[in-house]
Amino acid sequence: MIRRALILLAALWAAPVAGAVECDDITYDGNRYTLCEVNAAQEQLQLFLRDDKDQVFGHFSNIEEALAAEGKELIFATNAGMYHANRAPVGLYIEDGKQEMRLIPNAGPGNFGLLPNGVFCLREGRADVFETLRFRDSDTSCTSATQSGPMLVIDGALHPRFLPDSTSSYIRNGVGTSANGTRVVFAISRNAVTFHQFGSLFRDHLELPNALYFDGNISRLHAPQVGRSDAGFMMGPVVGVISDKP
Repeated sequence: MIRRALILLAALWAAPVAGAVECDDITYDGNRYTLCEVNAAQEQLQLFLRDDKDQVFGHFSNIEEALAAEGKELIFATNAGMYHANRAPVGLYIEDGKQEMRLIPNAGPGNFGLLPNGVFCLREGRADVFETLRFRDSDTSCTSATQSGPMLVIDGALHPRFLPDSTSSYIRNGVGTSANGTRVVFAISRNAVTFHQFGSLFRDHLELPNALYFDGNISRLHAPQVGRSDAGFMMGPVVGVISDKP
């Protein structure tokens, strides 16, 4: 009996520890998505834009190389906000307390200017999506932040401009956060979807009160858990989860 107990204990000790990020391929309402869920209170969420030589990372492989030199690894990442042709952020961008671009509160062309847009804000032990004007008028201080748009879900409601019968479908990615800031879910569609369909994923399936659109056809995902690390055009801001190499 004692021997069996010791064998069981050894097996449990040797069992692999669950990954810091849980990624799954799902189907919801006839559309296919990859979801990656992060506990912001436990994991190291970080924004990436430039390396120590002030060069834009652009690709997941460049971030992985820089982290490897520090004894760390990239266990999840995705593009995180819109950018200009030179990969500079369109709106607010703060990384490790250093602001590169200011908040843009006014409407403008393209999806970014489809108000209300929002801010993805990282703070100690939590991550939150804020509507831009609410963020502007608050005293919230983010360790790192990226602005994008439009908002997908605002206090449990879909963006008012989203139409159920829209025919504008693209690959899309974004992020949603829980009210307490600990549950963070990143999603990327695996087929073209409308804004209404994408927002409904966050509101109705994931039941998250606030969610923010990151981008469309340029969307990329690094998720080794599901055998995926997308290459392609250079990206601007990237959000990822890092850990120490085992």
